Amino acid sequence: MNKRNNFCGRTRREFLWQTGGGFGAAALSSMLAGDGFFPSAAANEASIDSPLAPKPPHFAPKAKSVIFLFMYGGPSHIDTFDFKPNMIGMDGKTAEVKTFGRGGHKAGGRIVEPRWKFKQHGECGKYVSSLFPNVAKHVDDIAFLHSMTADSPIHGSAMLMMNSGRILSGNPALGSWVNYGLGTVNQNLPGFVVMLDSKGGPISGAKNWSSGFMPATYQGSVFRTEGAPILDLAPPKDLPDGVQRQMIQSIQQANHRHMAERPGDSDLASRIASYELAYNMQTTAPESVDLSQEDASTLAMYGIDNERTKNFGTRCLLARRLVQRGVRFVQLYSGGAHNDDNWDAHGDLEVNHNKHAGATDQPIAALLADLKRTGMLDETLVVWGGEFGRQPTAEYANGSGRDHNSYGFTMWMAGGGIKGGISHGTTDELGARAVENPLHVKNLHATILHQLGLDPNHLSYFYGGLDQKLVGVEEVEPIHQIIA
Repeated sequence: MNKRNNFCGRTRREFLWQTGGGFGAAALSSMLAGDGFFPSAAANEASIDSPLAPKPPHFAPKAKSVIFLFMYGGPSHIDTFDFKPNMIGMDGKTAEVKTFGRGGHKAGGRIVEPRWKFKQHGECGKYVSSLFPNVAKHVDDIAFLHSMTADSPIHGSAMLMMNSGRILSGNPALGSWVNYGLGTVNQNLPGFVVMLDSKGGPISGAKNWSSGFMPATYQGSVFRTEGAPILDLAPPKDLPDGVQRQMIQSIQQANHRHMAERPGDSDLASRIASYELAYNMQTTAPESVDLSQEDASTLAMYGIDNERTKNFGTRCLLARRLVQRGVRFVQLYSGGAHNDDNWDAHGDLEVNHNKHAGATDQPIAALLADLKRTGMLDETLVVWGGEFGRQPTAEYANGSGRDHNSYGFTMWMAGGGIKGGISHGTTDELGARAVENPLHVKNLHATILHQLGLDPNHLSYFYGGLDQKLVGVEEVEPIHQIIA
């Protein structure tokens, strides 16, 4: 008879087998890790003394930092960078094309012909619409991704996917993964900075730059373009000189004493790092956003002397200054709040896109030119795009507005070891869905991590009993065709 004991209802044989298997697996894992079999364990284990300490990449990186130009709301790919000559002359005609957007599933609709003329640019002959005449001058440095796809056509979940790899909240943002994987070069500035549109933040708010299940040390820090760059950072005005420094130093000393008593406490290490970073930023952050150090020609190049381009131009210039000072990941939002305050062109497509492209075209071109002239483009990866694209058909009976399109849209990348002057993937003749070399948001994320020297399939954080990864459980390949 097989008698049971009190070991959680298991037989003695089961208990011995599972216990032996567990300890044996732990010992084997330790031995393999020591031989470098698990690169993520060796390369990404956070320093207990400082979670933000610089960490070695998995392999030699092509890029040191990322600037993500996020066009919130969903710019229309077929009106910007994805030329569809077959649509010319089809305005108002009905087409049987399956779409899925805010208005749900539809089997057809009225064609909205592209509202802007396309011309060829650069040595590569890339077609770009008249919405982006300045960016068009840099097509030989850009890799266009015309077959992007996402899992959701709804802003909130699509934003979370583009920023964290998943449509549900509670997961670390892309910038947090970079911060965790590589640490911070400049210990006086955050490794992950977010700059919002003057109209407000995007839907889902801070979830888009949250550190999720990771310590708060890795979350994005929101920088303002006017006034103090970070709110509540300056010491109280009624404190005498030197008191603030003494307060911070006392906190640091007390925390480090606790750390000596509690080695291996990563939460405590994160709190210590946060205190120290907050103190150091009081003197460093204001200098990093001080544009009086830039000459007049640079300010004019970014359009800071023009009310239309001033806001986004200021943020583009600040992004250059921040990566120059070692910030790993900078995200700039074009568009905020609702309706035509962002790229969500459900009504009048021409009014909407003329407004937002007009505010961003010159600053983006200036950023690319500035990075190139200073030699920084080679090590700075610039990413452009929104959470999805837009449909070829009209959303309503009248007007030129387009609904959301997550079946096929365009993003682009430049610098940081990316080939220039190429277009990868295609959508169908109307731009309704990806048909050749379809790409998922996960492929984009994998490419960004890869260019930073991180293996997207090994960069992991243990949470909830699993080795969590930005790209998910299944292996995801970077977009090798655009990597130089």
